[in-house]
Amino acid sequence: MRTYHCFWLLFWAGQPHQSFLIPLSKRTSGFPGKEKVLILSGNSRQDLHRSKRSWMWNQFFLLEEYTGTDYQYVGKLHSDQDKGDGSLKYILSGDGAGDLFIINENTGDIQATKRLDREEKPVYILRAQAVNRRTGRPVEPESEFIIKIHDINDNEPMFTKDVYNASIPEMSDVGTFVVQVTATDADDPTYGNSAKVVYSILQGQPYFSVESETGIIKTALLNMDRENREQYQVVIQAKDMGGQMGGLSGTTTVNITLTDVNDNPPRFPQSTYQFRAPESTPLDSPVGRIKANDADVDENAEIEYSITEGDGYDMFGITTDKDTQEGIITVKKALDFENKSLYILKVEATNTHVDPRFLYLGPFKDSATVRIQVEDVDEPPVFSRPAYIMEVKEDVPINNVIGTVTAQDPDAARNPVKYSVDRHTDMDRVFNINSGNGSIFTSKPLDRETLLWHNITVIAAEINNPKQSSRVPVFIKVLDVNDNAPEFAMFYETFVCENAKAEQLIQTLSAVDKDDSYNGHQFSFSLAPEVASSSNFTLQDNRDNTAGIFTRKTRYNRHELSTYFLPVVISDNDYPIQSSTETVTIRVCACDHRGKMLSCNAEALIHPTGLSTGALIAILLCIIILLVTVVLFAALRRQRKKEPLIISKEDIRDNIVSYNDEGGGEEDTQAFDIGTLRNPEAIDDNKLRRDIVPETLFIPRRTATARDNTDVRDFINQRLKENDTDPTAPPYDSLATYAYEGNGSVAESLSSLESVTTDGDQDYDYLSDWGPRFKKLADMYGSMDSDKDS
Repeated sequence: MRTYHCFWLLFWAGQPHQSFLIPLSKRTSGFPGKEKVLILSGNSRQDLHRSKRSWMWNQFFLLEEYTGTDYQYVGKLHSDQDKGDGSLKYILSGDGAGDLFIINENTGDIQATKRLDREEKPVYILRAQAVNRRTGRPVEPESEFIIKIHDINDNEPMFTKDVYNASIPEMSDVGTFVVQVTATDADDPTYGNSAKVVYSILQGQPYFSVESETGIIKTALLNMDRENREQYQVVIQAKDMGGQMGGLSGTTTVNITLTDVNDNPPRFPQSTYQFRAPESTPLDSPVGRIKANDADVDENAEIEYSITEGDGYDMFGITTDKDTQEGIITVKKALDFENKSLYILKVEATNTHVDPRFLYLGPFKDSATVRIQVEDVDEPPVFSRPAYIMEVKEDVPINNVIGTVTAQDPDAARNPVKYSVDRHTDMDRVFNINSGNGSIFTSKPLDRETLLWHNITVIAAEINNPKQSSRVPVFIKVLDVNDNAPEFAMFYETFVCENAKAEQLIQTLSAVDKDDSYNGHQFSFSLAPEVASSSNFTLQDNRDNTAGIFTRKTRYNRHELSTYFLPVVISDNDYPIQSSTETVTIRVCACDHRGKMLSCNAEALIHPTGLSTGALIAILLCIIILLVTVVLFAALRRQRKKEPLIISKEDIRDNIVSYNDEGGGEEDTQAFDIGTLRNPEAIDDNKLRRDIVPETLFIPRRTATARDNTDVRDFINQRLKENDTDPTAPPYDSLATYAYEGNGSVAESLSSLESVTTDGDQDYDYLSDWGPRFKKLADMYGSMDSDKDS
């Protein structure tokens, strides 16, 4: 608050007398009290005491919203220096001076030119000064004064929101808080009751009420049910002047929504449901849907379905569709019309979220009866087992039965069944089946060592309706029999030193058997009978499926015999006993005194290969001689000056010239056989060429030769002789061509060059008669005739 150091203006009520004023004794924090305020709008006044200062001041008050036609009078300024002779001039400055407030510079009267609104500006601070009109100098110091606007009730209460939204749970108790509304009044709350607001409800009874002073809205009716009515619109009024008549008012709308609580149990719309299901319905497939209605929403309407009792309790299941809140009945076990055709279930629907406050309304669940009728369908045959396992020995004879599969038509008709083997599972057709009784038998020999398990599929189909078929896997295990002789675990090739001593171990043998032995294999080793007494080696069976080869004599000579082949007989102890003869290769080698092999006949197989120094020198000399020979031959060839073999442009290695000579036809009796161009001796003697490999060994079929053409033969022979005697001929086969045409033919030459030399003239006028296609040709040759004539 501003502090004023001034004197209060004295209202000049009569003739000019001496001035009166009240001095401000000290700085204050507000306006002077009411006992010091002079109301200038009437005729009343308050006398003021004389002060040392010559200014007389006051505090002015104006009512807002003045509606008169004249300017509103505010008050008067006067100085005791004013003699009334017009020598002084009053000046006004500050808030609104000159625009909103004007002053008569001669008399000091202040007037308001416009309507004032306290809500826009409640206080105006101005400054006044008296100056000498001639000199412009102030005769008194400048002082401030206040114009305070008095409030009138010109503003209605305004709510903070145009529309309020609120929600409360349904079934709430009376007096439950809903929402609080607030209205404000722009009038002066310290002046009268213009800003005192009182609330009341215009619309929304009897459901809601409002507190008049706080604006708090509460419920006024018990057990409001959302399922009956969910939305309410309440209109609240705020009125100033404490609600008295003549006060201004404003309204607002409050939209109140009742939120849901779980106060309604689920209810089935019907007590019994009927469904039909084919007996071929797959597991977990739906049979039907049921739904219990719940008036609640969201989680309060969530339902859980269950089967509580019935003869199909273990045959069917029920789940809840979370989107539709329906119960889906599904098949848990395979249905069989022939076994049972009707199932009766009791299904119960229960709320998952139960509110304990409303348990008094009753149990939040309901039940219904579901009848499911199983329908008969034509079913495929059913095997007595889901899979069959059979065993058979690998030496079983062909066409021997190894087992039987059984399938029956489950329908009441009991249609006959035929059996077959799925050949995609038995590509080699090792097994077959009797189509009438399902007995499986072998059609090829079995070998356990080749394939231990055979997995085939048997198909059973109705004879009357082959489309109705079923399959079953059959696992056939081939049992072992002792049909394989033992053999060496590896190929044995060992050596014995020339200086070996008698009874020296040179190799340990082991064996394997492809057959399976339940008690473990036991092999026996021995030398073949034909060498048992004459062998230079002995064999000792170790009785642990191994055997050792020992030397029988003291020394061996690799120059006398470098390799020994020792036959060994291996036998097993199974039934029937199987035995085989294996050969051990023993090489005689030179060894050092420690028995380490140095060299033997198999040196190339054991030691790395190498060449001696003499062999390397001999190979190098051969290479040098070969290079010298090639260089000399090239030099001799270069020294020879010879004419090229073929200087013609028609070198056969560079160019191929083709002539389309069709001959003279059937009337050409002078034509020669092209076979005469070949070597006549090669044709007569039927000799093959020596420079190429013959493509076939079949004797070519001789054709009747044409008559002997002596001039062509003589020509060819002469050219061959010249070529054979030519010293410049290359050392490889070459092809020479000769332009020889013979004696001609009856048809004469077709060459246009030769026709030019003829004495006779050709007439081409007939070309004009051949049509437009030959017009160009007729013009060309016609012009040639005209040129000749000219």
